[in-house]
Amino acid sequence: MSNILKPVISKYSLLMMIMSVLSSFFLFSCGNNSNSYQNHLVFKYNEHKNIGSLDPAFAKDNADIWAINQLFNGLVQMDENLNVRPCIAKAWSISEDALTYSFSLRNDVQFHKHELFGRDSTRIVTASDFEYSFKRLIDKNIASPGSWTLNKVDHFTAVNDTLFQIQLNQAFPAFLGLLTMKYCSVVPREIVEHYKSDFRSHPIGTGPFKFKRWEENLKLIFRKNDNYFESDSNGNQLPYLEAVAITFLPDKQSEFLQFAQGNIDFVSGLDASYKDELLTANGNLRSQYETQVNMIRGPYLNTEYLAFFMETELPEIQSDLLRKAINYGFDRQKMMTYLRNGIGIPAHGGFIPKGLPGYDDAIGFSFQPEKAKQLVQEFQTETGIATPEITITTTSNYLSFCEFIQRELQKIGITVNVDVIPAATLKDAKANGKLNLFRASWVADYPDAENYLSLYYSKNFAPNGPNYTHFKSEVFDQWYEEAFTITDTKKRERLYTKMDSLVMAKTPVVPLFYDEVVRFTRKEVSGLGINPINLLDLKRVKKTKD
Repeated sequence: MSNILKPVISKYSLLMMIMSVLSSFFLFSCGNNSNSYQNHLVFKYNEHKNIGSLDPAFAKDNADIWAINQLFNGLVQMDENLNVRPCIAKAWSISEDALTYSFSLRNDVQFHKHELFGRDSTRIVTASDFEYSFKRLIDKNIASPGSWTLNKVDHFTAVNDTLFQIQLNQAFPAFLGLLTMKYCSVVPREIVEHYKSDFRSHPIGTGPFKFKRWEENLKLIFRKNDNYFESDSNGNQLPYLEAVAITFLPDKQSEFLQFAQGNIDFVSGLDASYKDELLTANGNLRSQYETQVNMIRGPYLNTEYLAFFMETELPEIQSDLLRKAINYGFDRQKMMTYLRNGIGIPAHGGFIPKGLPGYDDAIGFSFQPEKAKQLVQEFQTETGIATPEITITTTSNYLSFCEFIQRELQKIGITVNVDVIPAATLKDAKANGKLNLFRASWVADYPDAENYLSLYYSKNFAPNGPNYTHFKSEVFDQWYEEAFTITDTKKRERLYTKMDSLVMAKTPVVPLFYDEVVRFTRKEVSGLGINPINLLDLKRVKKTKD
């Protein structure tokens, strides 16, 4: 018996309850139809916490976004290579001054059927639906967490049924990427105004699947949308599956057991409770799983890092010598091998993560312990501080990483303390400049490097913006503002790299690693794919019979 299963199976009574729930769930029938779904037509996965809302205006958390992505569409969508592609908008144009975006809509996209639509129980999406959806997004009475996506929008209008126009108040090359976010999905006015806040649990969209049933904290079921407008490259209508079934087991060990037994089709991420059971130290599947499981992995737009507060009076943090010594002083590759089973990319580049245009692996720091020791000695000579000392503040989830860095830096002459505090406390303290050195991460809100570089723009000082380090450079600010005016993609990417290189030269941060998306599926699943924003897209997924 595998080591990972022993502690789980010992919870016998809990598992019996789980199995009872799952057996009734996975063999469910629809409405009054007594015929059960065939297993190979149902995609089953688990969420660790309850979904908060199925209303795209509140698509803030990953669990919500994954579910909402099956139900709703927007003007445009992102492919697996971060290219913006048509969706409900079949084409678009951008004015020469990059301020006016004109979207030509398809005329064959229907909302999911609902009796409120009248005789035909559905209707075609028009530009006025997008006008309503965008107005709702910025309505202060709605208080959508996604209202910021339209911060640079001056106004928008439905010119006619198939032409939707957006006017920006300043050029913003990343705007199309913003529109791929689920916040910007289209919703039908008559349904939303009927259900009001209960639209969260009565969603009607245009997506490949339609809402069927939701028992919160227990199960969520979607059915195939037979009127979906997208087809595959061979002209076959999407989606291929008949249904999506989501459970809410909070325990990741239990989730892995269900996956190992074939009761769910997919596990995302690598949890400490099962990483050594599933993977070797080098990140490969162990032999006992190779015949049953597929592993998919690729870059994820997430940079994990340590951040210095640049306005501190502490000599160790003020010194660029010591900040550089810390960057040189530990082996990122070794850290990833021992603490993450090789999942994740050691951060030898800048702050922009691998997988995003603008990334350059030559502008960062490699492991050079002798050079790090020399820099520490120069600091000691320059300041008269014989034993430089720093404190890294972190949460319990990243304690092992900070302890690894602690041990490595002590070898080069730096005394390191590790302070573990709750996540909420750390969030507040870093926003208010109360921490000299802390662990943090930045996951892209939208797939453009400007999102990462905004952390070093001086007008974004926390707590009013994401510049938690209070890094300031007039040259950087000038380049950052210039980037908004550049519509040539390659030219803008080169400027992004220059900006990232400048940041790394000043060392307000210590990049640790660029995360990876890692997904495990049963062998019978195909077409799931992977993407750097870790969006779950099930419209092209197929399952073969067991």
